[in-house]
Amino acid sequence: MNPTLCFIGAGNMAGSLIGGWCTQCEQAGETAKVRVADPSQEQLDTLASKFPVTTHHANNKAVSGADVVIIAVKPDKVSAVCQEIAEGLSTDALVVSVAAGVRLQDIERWLNGEQSEKNAVTGRALVRCMPNTPALLGAGITGLYAAQSCTQAHSQLAERVLKSAGETVWVNEEQLLDVVTAVSGSGPAYFFYLIECMAAAGENMGLAGDDARKLAIETAYGAARMARESTEEPARLRQNVTSKGGTTAAALNSFEQNNFSQVVQLGMQAARERAVSLGDEFASD
Repeated sequence: MNPTLCFIGAGNMAGSLIGGWCTQCEQAGETAKVRVADPSQEQLDTLASKFPVTTHHANNKAVSGADVVIIAVKPDKVSAVCQEIAEGLSTDALVVSVAAGVRLQDIERWLNGEQSEKNAVTGRALVRCMPNTPALLGAGITGLYAAQSCTQAHSQLAERVLKSAGETVWVNEEQLLDVVTAVSGSGPAYFFYLIECMAAAGENMGLAGDDARKLAIETAYGAARMARESTEEPARLRQNVTSKGGTTAAALNSFEQNNFSQVVQLGMQAARERAVSLGDEFASD
């Protein structure tokens, strides 16, 4: 039987997952059973106009009887949401959080309505994940971590939901989600910035602005497709297009001389450290 999903939050990420799930169900000849709760009637109406969902304003009523509850609100709202849904949540429901930085032990603590000093999460079936914005196009990548209390069936169900918006990668330690955040969660912005810089450089060297942007965007798209579809490693693909003494080699040599690799490493390290500090801040609530 197809599970009943309940989304707490009707923002863009919830919309992308709902859209992917409904498409997945339709292709399998199944009926999507989806509820959405949000204080904004406008956002609820927008989702209801696109997908076959049941909308609610009361979080505790929305989660009643749901098989999977997806917490898709801003991180600073998770504590309040957990306390609101705790009473109506089925004991065997799978809870999936897509809120960045909020750790599972804190989610469990808020759901239980009590302080917990345990480092390991036990009890409820909880999965924490880190998707990224290309999920809005069904082209996302999501890192997932399952609490010890999750069964294989729980993990498979969480993966099924998140795969509706793109690819998935499981990590075996929750702290590695901070690294996932640095690589893929924040990653789209790095590529946007590179496209922006390449387009600006092209324009500075004489191209029309629109032409420079198109060239940079399509080059990024094509290179990403090649990296995704090729059996060769990115390093080999780079070598394949780098002729000794050629234009590509000149650019790459300049990058190397200006410590491009170190700049990327330091930036991603900063993202990871910020993810850790956010988790510490939410843990103090």
